[in-house]
Amino acid sequence: MNLNKIFLAGNLTRDPELRYTPTGDAVLNMGIACNRTYKSKDGEKKQDVAFVNCVAWRHTAELINQYLTKGSPVFVEGRLQSRSWEKDGQKRSVLEVVVENVQFIGKKEPEEKPVAGDASPLDTSELEQPEPESEL
Repeated sequence: MNLNKIFLAGNLTRDPELRYTPTGDAVLNMGIACNRTYKSKDGEKKQDVAFVNCVAWRHTAELINQYLTKGSPVFVEGRLQSRSWEKDGQKRSVLEVVVENVQFIGKKEPEEKPVAGDASPLDTSELEQPEPESEL
């Protein structure tokens, strides 16, 4: 049995970066910070942060770029993807989340990119996710 599914809730660590492949597909990279609060053995309240790189494709990528900015709260559903390439003679690899569904959480300030309502769920589960090119 195999399962590759991930759910993340956090805030964008930077503005999303939207590009287009040579074939015209939109591809977006974004970072999400996910906080975890816990108590240490001595009862002290502590916080841990995980920084996760995410990639979204096509219409999902364009919507994220339109509505989200650094600091925006977001809920992401996706799958883990590992890819590797060689650059300048150095082998490189990355583990990232390929976004399959996204929900915009919270309201944006009027001077920023507007989001209708408190949460705008986007059902992107039926969008085909292409394999990324070697150096996106």
